Amino acid sequence: MGSKDWLEKDFYAVLGVPKSASADEIKRSYRKLARELHPDHNPGNPEAEDRFKAVSEAYDVLSDTGRRKEYDEMRSLFGAGAFRRGARTGGGTGPGGFDPSDLSDLFGGFGGGGGGPTTGTGRDGRFGGAGFSDLFGSIFSGGRGQQQQPRGPARGRDVEAEVTLDFGDAVRGVTLPLTLRAPGVCDTCHGNGAKPGTQPRTCPQCQGSGLITRNQGSFSFSEPCRECQGVGSIVDEKCPECRGTGGVTKARTLNVRFPAGVSDGQRIRLAGRGEPGDRGGPPGDLYVLVRVRADDMFGRTGNDLTITAPITYPEAVFGTDLRVPTLDGYVTLRVPPGTPSGRVLRARGKGVVKRDGQAGDLLVTIEVAVPTALTDEAREALEKFAVLSPDAGRETLWRR
Repeated sequence: MGSKDWLEKDFYAVLGVPKSASADEIKRSYRKLARELHPDHNPGNPEAEDRFKAVSEAYDVLSDTGRRKEYDEMRSLFGAGAFRRGARTGGGTGPGGFDPSDLSDLFGGFGGGGGGPTTGTGRDGRFGGAGFSDLFGSIFSGGRGQQQQPRGPARGRDVEAEVTLDFGDAVRGVTLPLTLRAPGVCDTCHGNGAKPGTQPRTCPQCQGSGLITRNQGSFSFSEPCRECQGVGSIVDEKCPECRGTGGVTKARTLNVRFPAGVSDGQRIRLAGRGEPGDRGGPPGDLYVLVRVRADDMFGRTGNDLTITAPITYPEAVFGTDLRVPTLDGYVTLRVPPGTPSGRVLRARGKGVVKRDGQAGDLLVTIEVAVPTALTDEAREALEKFAVLSPDAGRETLWRR
């Protein structure tokens, strides 16, 4: 959001808090309003949706200490009429009552004197040269400086969604329908905001530029055209469906392809599938956050799948052929004699398929199972084995 938009919006009033409100008061008010105005609680209510957007925008600025300070400074300088004071009171010598001599008073407040450099506090803690143009460039320019650009086609906002996938679908890849409720182009007026059978007309005040520019000697001052609100065109007969906005909230269903190997927390970008642009601008993008359900058997480390396989003590001593499941069936691994609990065996190529077509591995952790219940015969045999079995080698612990 550009600083020129801040001059027209009272974010404190939007959140219903005083200018002196603390960060906690701002947060509490935002959460209360966001719950009341959320589109899920107000389906088909464009007014609630607009207020929800305004509340989110206000909180985005006021919750950030730096941006809030910049907003307060801009509002106190420009919102109070530092550049338009003459126009309202009839004073000044320029068109509309603007007096260029007021510039020295305004800029002097930032520590500048005479023709020396101007310093003050901006977003980066200072401005002068580039910092000065960052703060004032979108509203004021001098001589051959860059003029404020008219409001033309604007890119649509990006949209975020969240999808939860089964473990197997995430590993193999899947295509799923995704239903979104978001602003879209009005089908009745096709986005121009005019009643069917009519067309918007070029604003006679700004000739379609969206800006009114006043020259003051070596300076020029541009501001959005009040006649058309900076759009450049005027709708005389508004579309009954969108009420002249050109957009409506609508539900749309997209078939989204999730590639094989997508991981938990990954964001997938779908270019051009976000909100439509304003005044013919390009649409934004859709970002889908992927959540993957945990599997009761398999785990995942990068492109490798993991699994734990129990074996008996005799199998660990003598070795065995171990049949373990994969996502595609089964594979048999050789457990060598004397395998201890915790050893990891590898089944190559049985993991997650990589983008280049290669696959990760299946890592099988061996776990020697200890029986908790024994028959009399098994207990007797185990007692005989305990007498005959070699020492575990614990004497190394006692040396110390």
